[in-house]
Amino acid sequence: MNGADVLCDVLLANDVTVCFANPGTSEMHFVAALDRKPKMRCVLGLFEGVVTGAADGYARMTDRPAATLLHTGPGLANGLANMHNARRAFSPMINIVGDHASYHLPLDAPLTSDIESLAAPMSNWVGRVKGSADIVPAAEAAFRASLTPPGVATMILPADAAWGAVDAVSVGKVKLVPAPAVDMDAVRKVAAAIRTAPGRAGMIVRGKAARADGLAIAGQISTGSDVRLFGEVLIARMQRGRGRVAPTRIPYPVDAAMAVLRDVDVLILVGAKEPVAFFAYPGKPGRLVREGCEVLTLAAHGDDLHAALEALRDELGIKPSQQQVLAAAFPDEATPNGKLTEDAIALSVARKLPADAIVCDEAVTSARRFFALSAFAAPHDYMMGTGGSIGGGIPMATGAAIACPDRKVINLEADGSGMYTVQGLWTQAREKLDVVTIVFSNRTYAILHGEMKNVGVGAIGENARRMLDLDHPSLDWVSLAKGMGVEAARADTCERFEALLDSALSRRGPFLIEAVLF
Repeated sequence: MNGADVLCDVLLANDVTVCFANPGTSEMHFVAALDRKPKMRCVLGLFEGVVTGAADGYARMTDRPAATLLHTGPGLANGLANMHNARRAFSPMINIVGDHASYHLPLDAPLTSDIESLAAPMSNWVGRVKGSADIVPAAEAAFRASLTPPGVATMILPADAAWGAVDAVSVGKVKLVPAPAVDMDAVRKVAAAIRTAPGRAGMIVRGKAARADGLAIAGQISTGSDVRLFGEVLIARMQRGRGRVAPTRIPYPVDAAMAVLRDVDVLILVGAKEPVAFFAYPGKPGRLVREGCEVLTLAAHGDDLHAALEALRDELGIKPSQQQVLAAAFPDEATPNGKLTEDAIALSVARKLPADAIVCDEAVTSARRFFALSAFAAPHDYMMGTGGSIGGGIPMATGAAIACPDRKVINLEADGSGMYTVQGLWTQAREKLDVVTIVFSNRTYAILHGEMKNVGVGAIGENARRMLDLDHPSLDWVSLAKGMGVEAARADTCERFEALLDSALSRRGPFLIEAVLF
């Protein structure tokens, strides 16, 4: 038995049963050990950003970590963008980064790098294995750290620690620190603030407070004490659909967000952070709440959010039988026809969404209406990129499909963002994952056109246009998908799109629709 075998045993003992991987030479002993562990599912990504993004999607749907396997500093660096998204989502993740044998490092071979410094900004915990005898405590510490906010743990595994012989060891479950008891002082303070601001209190729910059972309690508080419910600008995971309480998502544009929060005197955070502008803009504030708004934390991520909501409900004297305002049937709206538009796609997907589907939304500026319409769709889970780093959508959908193989996954994907991690389609094909990818083909970085206006640029010239548009040549997503082994077709009318969506939803396996927008 060597150190790599022991590492696998620690992971499996703690129900880490999936490893998303893009290995290199330094990790070959760990690859060999994985080969001896049939209970571990190994999933290859052709780019490290696919690996870390898939681990993020997997974690969001399971509430437990997957492992990733990355090759030295450059391999880790390729995965950092989606580690950033995962960290912002509080996703548990255990990154195993191979390195040179410890005695080889002084030679400064070409792949030698400062892995600790690369990992630190995107990791909650970084640890280097000192030798094969250090594997068990290091792996246990990484697992524990992955389940401690903000959740991303990175363990550096030198090659000699992986191949070093280890005496037989007994591994077991890592003991985790339980969530702290509900802070009743915070509960009483929040309740008092709500009573003093009838109709002018708001609550942002996140994490398990945004799951169906947490939303039910938040809905009782909303109805019983006239508290408005919100979701964050970027939603890590929220359970949506008919029969569920439907918080309002705070808009991305600063002016729109401030308008939504304008009448809020007390803002209560439940697993969430205070909303702020995504960027600084000339003449606009960074904080989205108005001056004088009292911002209070009922409970933070890592606390028992469900229990905190129950305690607040009880403190306010609201009965568990209190009725909630639930999303009902779709609004009466004509079926769109003719040239395909963003709104037509949003409406069609929301209407046809299968029960218990998972929606991974990286459409960015496209499908703006989908979130609001999703309140009337069949019950489902909704996820977005949370760190602003684009390229998370295809990998996130890949990880979600591995986590929940019996559920249909719908990936709403912008064409510019999708090109960052298009390799994830190959993993979907290889693993036969039930993912429908809808690419909003507007042939531009539309969000950046909007940002130019936000900073006061009224019209752009040829140099700027060439940096913001994706034409000449236009991307051919059907060919790209087929080259990755995923069946695909193109739609440029509402009628064609609806026919392709019906076909994709009626069968299993990956399918991509290139939705050409006008």
